[in-house]
Amino acid sequence: MALLIVNLDKIIGSAEAFRDAFAEQLPGLPIRFWPEAGELKDIEYLAFMHPDFDKLPAFPNLKAMFSRAAGVEDIVKHPKLPKVPLGKVEPPGGDPMMTEYVVMHVLRLHRDMPGYQAAQANREWRRVPIARPEQRRIGFLGFGMMAKAPALVLQSLGFPVSAWVRSPRPAAEVPLFHGSDQLEAFLGQTDIAVCLLPLTPETEGIFCARTFAMMPRGAMLVNVGRGKHVVDRDLIAALDSGQLSYAALDALYPEPLPPESPLWLHPKVTIMPHVARRPTVGQLVTEVAANIRSLDAGGRLLQEVDVANGY
Repeated sequence: MALLIVNLDKIIGSAEAFRDAFAEQLPGLPIRFWPEAGELKDIEYLAFMHPDFDKLPAFPNLKAMFSRAAGVEDIVKHPKLPKVPLGKVEPPGGDPMMTEYVVMHVLRLHRDMPGYQAAQANREWRRVPIARPEQRRIGFLGFGMMAKAPALVLQSLGFPVSAWVRSPRPAAEVPLFHGSDQLEAFLGQTDIAVCLLPLTPETEGIFCARTFAMMPRGAMLVNVGRGKHVVDRDLIAALDSGQLSYAALDALYPEPLPPESPLWLHPKVTIMPHVARRPTVGQLVTEVAANIRSLDAGGRLLQEVDVANGY
C-alpha cells in the first residue's frame, strides 16, 4: 500500500518533512507526491487539500481519503469524487490556534478595542462604560470540535455561552438551540455571534438582513466559518444602521477579497486573510496515521465526512 499526498507539500511543508514524519509514525508506509504517483494500483490512501479530481486518475485499490481543509463543500459536490470514505484530519480536542484566534476576537470586541483604536487615531482620551463578561452573551453557530474548545474557554472567563446547531443533539456543556425554529430565539440572546458552521445549502447566507434583525441592537459578529455564510451588502447595511456594531471576518468570498470590496475600508469591519490557523506537518501526519491505524484494525475513520450532508 502507499499514501499519495496532493498539494500538502506545496502548502503545509516540504516533501522531506512529510517523509520524515511518516517514517516516525508509520515506518514502511511508502509516501508519494502528486504528480509522481507511481503504480496507481499501489495507492490505498490520498491526503490532500483542494484536489482537482478532474486531473487525478482512478486508483483501483483506494481505501480512504483525508482532507486537510475543514470545509469540504467543493469536494463532496465533485462528480469524480472517489466512492471511498472521506475523513477530515483535525486534532480530536480542537485546534489550539483556532481557540486562541476565536477567543482573541471575542475579547477584542468585548473590550471595544476597535473603538479605542479609532480614538487613538483622533488623539481622543476615550473613557466609556466597560461591560463585564457576565453582561456579554456569546453564541456559537456550530458546536463541533473547533467551536467547543473556545466556547469552554470563554465560559471559564465568566461569559454566558450558548450554541446553535442544525439538528437536535444530547445536552452539552453549554445550552443548545437547534433547527430553524430556534434560530431566532438563539440570535435574540446573542451579543457576539461566532460562526463556525460548515457551508451547506442550508447555511449559505445565514447571516443576512433577516437574521441580523433578530439580534440585539449593537450585536457583533465573528465569522471563521465560510465567506458565503455572510451576505456582504446586508452586513454593511446592518453596520451602517447600528443594528450591528462590529464584525471580524476571517472567511470571505471571494478570496482573496477584491481590492474594490467596500469591506476593506469599512470602519466597523476587521478583515483577516483566512489565517485563523495553520496546521503543521507533524499535526497532519499524526492525525492521518491515527486514521490509518484505525482502518487497519477494522475500525472507521475518526472524523468521517457525511458526503450526503456535505460535512
